[in-house]
Amino acid sequence: MDEEKESTATKVASIDPEKILGYIRKKDRKALLTVFEIVPNIDIAEAVEGFEPADLLYIFRAVPSEITADFFDELSSDAKESLIKAMTDKELVDIINEQYADDVADTLTELPANLASKVLRAASKDMRKDINTLLQYAEGTAGALMTTEYLEFIDTTPVFKVIDEIRAKGKDAETIYTLFVRNKQREFVGTAGLDDLIFAKADETLGDIMNRDVVSCHTATDQEEVAKMFRRYDLNAMAVLNADNRLVGVITVDDVMDVMVEEQQEDLARLTNMEPTDKPYMELSAWDNAKKCIPWLIALLILGTFVTMVLDRIEKSKIFTALPMLIAFVPTLMDTGGNAGAQTTGLMIRGLAVDDFGPKDVLKVLWKEFRSALIIAGIVSCFAFFWITIEQYTGIVSDAENFPGVNIWSGNCWSMEFFTHVLKNSALISITMGVAVLFSKTIGTLLPLGAAAIKKDPALLSQPMLTTIMDVATLCIFLLMAMTFFPNFA
Repeated sequence: MDEEKESTATKVASIDPEKILGYIRKKDRKALLTVFEIVPNIDIAEAVEGFEPADLLYIFRAVPSEITADFFDELSSDAKESLIKAMTDKELVDIINEQYADDVADTLTELPANLASKVLRAASKDMRKDINTLLQYAEGTAGALMTTEYLEFIDTTPVFKVIDEIRAKGKDAETIYTLFVRNKQREFVGTAGLDDLIFAKADETLGDIMNRDVVSCHTATDQEEVAKMFRRYDLNAMAVLNADNRLVGVITVDDVMDVMVEEQQEDLARLTNMEPTDKPYMELSAWDNAKKCIPWLIALLILGTFVTMVLDRIEKSKIFTALPMLIAFVPTLMDTGGNAGAQTTGLMIRGLAVDDFGPKDVLKVLWKEFRSALIIAGIVSCFAFFWITIEQYTGIVSDAENFPGVNIWSGNCWSMEFFTHVLKNSALISITMGVAVLFSKTIGTLLPLGAAAIKKDPALLSQPMLTTIMDVATLCIFLLMAMTFFPNFA
């Protein structure tokens, strides 16, 4: 019998949508139950994405609600909406009341009003009270993120009574590894770990063994700040306090992991000049996807006017009319300056995100980056000088107006006049590139720190502004350097 079960488990472990659909069509309850015993809920949810509501509904009717409650939470918002429409009130009651209040509250924020009302009606009185408590907090705060299912004890409670209480109520709590302790005035005073209880004497109280030096947050604390606190202090759970410093909920590490992923996705979207979205890519329509890109592209188009103005000035300059070859280096100069700034901006955004430094450290960070930028600009500038010299001698770029057909292959490039001309061009480009890199890295440092100082997302403001500023600055530097090197054409 054990061998048969092991064989079934091996077959199901690598489940695919067709297998699950086959079990549903055959109404094979036993096979479906085996799937849930072996395969993680998130993998099953991905496998059934796109199933018809009737097929999804059969899963919930065939498998006990205490098993499918967590599976329901992993489904996409569209699948949840379809199921809630199709379920009877009793089926919904069984599913909703097996879940944690914070998970149900998250589901409600994604549903139309009529379906949200249906879910609330299905929730028990205590569950409904907890959900309404969570929904009153602003999205993106610790209050909206927290759960109200946790184990709380008075500090005078003996250890043996605490252990008995955990046995009785622990299954309904979000976590039993961290216990939250208050005094008789309902003030939060500390935490105790499950290991503290195990090694404590039975007649000791929580007040004797608890940790009083604990990290907590308030209901209005931003969820990104909460994630930073979890990372900094290596927490499994954190107390959430109200304005009176009384415990109203807790946040667990699994919820914080979701926040970290969400914040990273937002930063990535904004670094690519797109608006972030809560929906997975495959759930976005073509119009939804386009809407994220259009505003930034239009904004960058308007900001690009400054680049157009400088380019227009360059094209009308006598220098570039007399030496049109120099125009060929404009894209390289702009790209190098932009890339150098983007490298620094990425470092700054990462450092700010993990609290390596903050806006108050601007002078230290700027001095460090400035010294680094000097080294980088010097090395890049020297390499550019020799490389551009080689390009001119080999004819990769040539001054057809003043030295037509002159290159190393023709053997006519050894005059002092051509040598002086080449060195002058190489010096102009390399110095422009060095100054652009130095300026770009300085701006790439200041923009994220400035955004953080005014409480704005560094990723949102830095990248689009950096690109435009560096394009304009590089072109202006190039124009000024050209006028310096060739004053007779200025």
